[in-house]
Amino acid sequence: MPGRRFWLLKSEPTTYSFDDLLNEDDQVAEWDGVRNYAARNTMRDEMNVGDGVLFYHSNSKPNAVVGYGTVVKAGYPDHTAWDPDSEHPDPRSTPDDPVWFMVDIRGQAKFRNPVTLQEVKVHPDLLEMVLVKNSRLSVQPVTNKEWKVILTLGMSE
Repeated sequence: MPGRRFWLLKSEPTTYSFDDLLNEDDQVAEWDGVRNYAARNTMRDEMNVGDGVLFYHSNSKPNAVVGYGTVVKAGYPDHTAWDPDSEHPDPRSTPDDPVWFMVDIRGQAKFRNPVTLQEVKVHPDLLEMVLVKNSRLSVQPVTNKEWKVILTLGMSE
């Protein structure tokens, strides 16, 4: 079994914010509705219980990593895909043949200092981050070093 891995998950704060996650009864949420095959494959095949998650607000002013959490349930079928009343149904996906997958995450802490995309782009230890190289991906890997740098920047006084 591989060691703990780290990920960055993007959400528009007007759709689902880190505060929304922290306000859940147990601070746990299904990371559902992802309709990108690369992100789906990551959630289905690579994300494991205990992995770290950076929560990134996109389409915000400014775009920033605003907090962190943990994967508490590994990839499983996204039932919202076969619910025609959900915000993101997909009739190709069924309970017997699911197309889309999700994970459950638990919020841990909001950053004192959100780490903006502009900060990431100029920090010497973050220049190779997927967020800089391919910012469109909604679920991205983060290296151990990047994780530590982002947490240090976000939690510093």
